Amino acid sequence: MKSRLLQFLHPDVVTEDFELKDHEFEALGLKLQQDISTFFGRSLAIRQLDSGSDNATEIELNNLSTPYYDIERFGITFVASPRYADVLLVTGAITHNMEIAARKTYAAMPGPKFVVAVGDDACGSGIFQGTYAVNGGAHLFTVDLKIPGNPPSPLEIMRGLLGLAAAIKAKPIL
Repeated sequence: MKSRLLQFLHPDVVTEDFELKDHEFEALGLKLQQDISTFFGRSLAIRQLDSGSDNATEIELNNLSTPYYDIERFGITFVASPRYADVLLVTGAITHNMEIAARKTYAAMPGPKFVVAVGDDACGSGIFQGTYAVNGGAHLFTVDLKIPGNPPSPLEIMRGLLGLAAAIKAKPIL
């Protein structure tokens, strides 16, 4: 019905039926779900910290929660409080004004905690690097994984999280 209404209101717009065709994303998600159940129990809680970005990476992270990708079906959730987080996902170059907040967020996380830098700015190679307002990327912390790109696609983010799981598997935590 929506398609017919859209075609009636805008006859020049062509609509088509949509089907998820990203089988690689599905396979990565299922593999990641197995790793999450091995290391974290039932789910992986991520606290995303925007520390001065252009919001391109945040849009891609938001896409992971949409019905198209539905990352929660694989046991990955975004949490509002760092007290419930397993992973701190840093996006953006950390500005001088955000440094204290970033350190407090990291300190509030329970151990073991992992830091993932997502996007060129957080990885230390973005367009804001070297400017007067920027303290640097996620180098304030021990970064466990870097996912470069501006912005990285949801598929690249999933590959990165799978890489984090592989790194955790290779280096067990006592």
